Amino acid sequence: MKITELKSLNAAKAAGMKKIQPDIPMISVGMGTCGIGNDADKVYEAFDNSIRSKKATIKLNQTGCFGFCAVEPLVNIYIPGMPLVILNKVTVKDVPFIVESVSKRNMPLKKALCKLEEWDFLTSRISYGKDFLEVPSWDEIPFFKGQKKIVLRDAGIINPADIDEYIAIGGYQALFKALNEMSPDSVLEEVKKSKLRGRGGAGFPVGKKWELMKNVKADQKYIICNADEGDPGAYMNRNEIESDPHMLIEGMIIGAYVMGASKGVVYIRAEYPLAVQRLKAAVEQCKKLGIMGDNIFGSGFSFDLEYVEGAGAFVCGEETALMSSIEGKPGRSNPRPPFPAQKGLWGKPTNINNVESWCNIPVIVNRGGDFFAQTGTEKSAGTKVFSLVGKINNTGLVELPLGTPLENIIYQMGEGAGKNKQIRAVQTGGPSGGCIPVDHFDAAVDYESLASIGAIMGSGGMVVM
Repeated sequence: MKITELKSLNAAKAAGMKKIQPDIPMISVGMGTCGIGNDADKVYEAFDNSIRSKKATIKLNQTGCFGFCAVEPLVNIYIPGMPLVILNKVTVKDVPFIVESVSKRNMPLKKALCKLEEWDFLTSRISYGKDFLEVPSWDEIPFFKGQKKIVLRDAGIINPADIDEYIAIGGYQALFKALNEMSPDSVLEEVKKSKLRGRGGAGFPVGKKWELMKNVKADQKYIICNADEGDPGAYMNRNEIESDPHMLIEGMIIGAYVMGASKGVVYIRAEYPLAVQRLKAAVEQCKKLGIMGDNIFGSGFSFDLEYVEGAGAFVCGEETALMSSIEGKPGRSNPRPPFPAQKGLWGKPTNINNVESWCNIPVIVNRGGDFFAQTGTEKSAGTKVFSLVGKINNTGLVELPLGTPLENIIYQMGEGAGKNKQIRAVQTGGPSGGCIPVDHFDAAVDYESLASIGAIMGSGGMVVM
């Protein structure tokens, strides 16, 4: 059944909530690339076999990555009336005990990392149950302390392969609002109010970029998502698409509505097979429900999206090289002007934004540009996701307000490099960036502060040395 009006969207939301909070216990295994690399797929299979053999009344589900890669595999335990508990470093050997406990509605705390009493999806809030467990809340864990999840608002909590769960936590409400209650100009005004800057590295204001494209008159316009991250140690975009592909799609459709584009392309690395798989499935689900295609939500606006797998050439992260690659030509940069908004893909006006830039859009539409601008600094609003890798105890993805001191990331969230090792520097910004020595770790992580010490933020890779 296609969703054409708010009533049917709300019905889908209610149905999806029953999947997130069923009447019976549920075990959800984190099935991102990092989790699978640590045998999460084997753990999932073991849970499936154990639940079947015991004929236990337990629902088995999967989620994306919660971000703490150093303690994978992560497993969420949901028992009605209790906080959601996240277990860490779960092995196949742990499965029988966990299933036995959960089947009796006893929370297995042997490998508990943290608990979630409630979770704010920024579009919808979920309360899990009474807090009586002696387990730290997620934001009391050093790795998560100081983080603010906007882009990663759903990651590790919902099933990325199930559109119903995305709708349940407020997904596609922003798109419905934009298409039926707002004009392209009013949506653009909220994006400009938000002070969102492009998260691909250059930091160009998204609202200004959209306005340039919107003002161009053409019979055909394109929008592109640049998911070709190639910086060393960077895997933010891979995780975001693996864990929550619908937030990207929703942001892109809203952007297309503002700029008057009817077609979009996600340019994604072929080395990201799981992200490609989940993106493809998400697009098919949207088309089936009428969230993508002709006359979306009965608004008269139509949009179609496809994806192109890149071969992993670093230069294709540059927008003119990226467009050449989509057209089947060698991925080589071209001189500008003309800029893509004037002459881009197939010679038509084109807008290109990074994955995170698109993913912030549903929140901005739902909560308003002023809400978004409250986080971060005056010139660098919002949050940024970084992949923290290298010689550091806590590896993973951290999402933090722009302006957070670098030392907080390295020594609090990352918990340093251990007793017998001394951190010398952190490399940011990929090949275009540089190494920040330890005596500059008091620098704030935002566009201006990093530029002032001769570094750049780039797409978000941080390699600790």
